[in-house]
Amino acid sequence: MAGATSAVGRGNTRRSDAKTPAQLFAYVFGAVLLLVGIIGFFVDSSFDTGTAVHGDKLLGIFEVNGIHNIVHIASGLFLLAVAPKRATAKGGVLAFALIYGLVTVIGLIDGEDVLGLIPVNAEDNILHIVLTLAALGAALAARADDRVAGRTAAATR
Repeated sequence: MAGATSAVGRGNTRRSDAKTPAQLFAYVFGAVLLLVGIIGFFVDSSFDTGTAVHGDKLLGIFEVNGIHNIVHIASGLFLLAVAPKRATAKGGVLAFALIYGLVTVIGLIDGEDVLGLIPVNAEDNILHIVLTLAALGAALAARADDRVAGRTAAATR
């Protein structure tokens, strides 16, 4: 599998070109969140806050508004930015899990919005729980080092 590894540094240190679970999560969910954020502006582009923070439903299910859309776009861009390298993907996806976990807790406590800025409903909260758990699992399952000392990449899979 000469095509699966490439030399890094000196000696037997090699790097596998296979993507880690964190990288895959970052690429897939980064692209999806970016797309959802853009599409969300066609559903609701209002930037109301406080008691007026009610959004329209994306896909007839998820409540969004302009701020919620910006959060999706920023989250997607962040994940896509950390995806190329293993170490940044692992750390970035773990940070994403922690932040979305906090957003989930706040959304569950309030039930209707997050900090009076982002409208949420039960479906949003369920999706946030799933995203948090998936990100946490992907981050914890991923190696952060691009080098595999003394072994070929195929031997470490």
